[in-house]
Amino acid sequence: MKRYRQFEPVIISDFKGSQWEHPEHSHNHYEIIFIKEGSGNHIINGNAVSYESGSVFLLGPEEYHYFEIEQCTHFIYLKFTDAYLYRKTGMSPSTIHQLEYLIKSRETHQAGFNLPERERCTVRLIFNVIISLQHHILDNQELIWYQLLTLSSVLKRNMPELQAVGNRSRDLQAIFCYIHKNIYEPDLLRAQHMAKHFNLATEYLGTYFKRNAGITLRNYISQYRNILIQQRMNGGRMSLKEIAVEFGLTDSSHLSKVLQKDISPVRNQKE
Repeated sequence: MKRYRQFEPVIISDFKGSQWEHPEHSHNHYEIIFIKEGSGNHIINGNAVSYESGSVFLLGPEEYHYFEIEQCTHFIYLKFTDAYLYRKTGMSPSTIHQLEYLIKSRETHQAGFNLPERERCTVRLIFNVIISLQHHILDNQELIWYQLLTLSSVLKRNMPELQAVGNRSRDLQAIFCYIHKNIYEPDLLRAQHMAKHFNLATEYLGTYFKRNAGITLRNYISQYRNILIQQRMNGGRMSLKEIAVEFGLTDSSHLSKVLQKDISPVRNQKE
């Protein structure tokens, strides 16, 4: 399978087509895809999701996809890397937390966004601004960043996993949602606290998660947190002490202990 690699922090792409020209592929960046006009199917991880004018999709590096175009489609892409997401902006960590909560959602990547008409109008206007910035991306990085934040706020309140659907798969997505939202609060991720939040027995929560997610609850939390920590470390803009504080850990020594074997050694990082 082909894998596309993006080295620029952020790219805006705007094009029309009656036939999809790319093979099924994955990539090393995030993509927010807006369908300005047209219809067809978006094949995400082997699953077909129909699209129409106003549809929005958000994909991460782990997804593979392609489009089946039925009616000539106008695509607008906002593509950004971890380097763009974790650059130093002077904003509070909570801003990045909200973005992470959105872009790390499995259900969001798989299903796309079924936006009500009023939200589609807002998203269309945001993408019109984004398109107006595409020819001078380097000069407009800050403006693009604010459009991304605004767009994320709209998409977050329309996340599929937050929609009230009473089935077991959505129960699991609610747990994922809770973990992603509270990854910076270790006490809220204790099995006893989570079981109480979901009105479940502690033993049942662990068994249910392992059976349906294929991984223990504890290991999933550790792996997800370690990915976020590694991204901070790779960015080189935060000391270990600052990262530890952000994730509710005691100090840099505590941070080192919670990292798994696949995390790079921390001894060379700035204290």
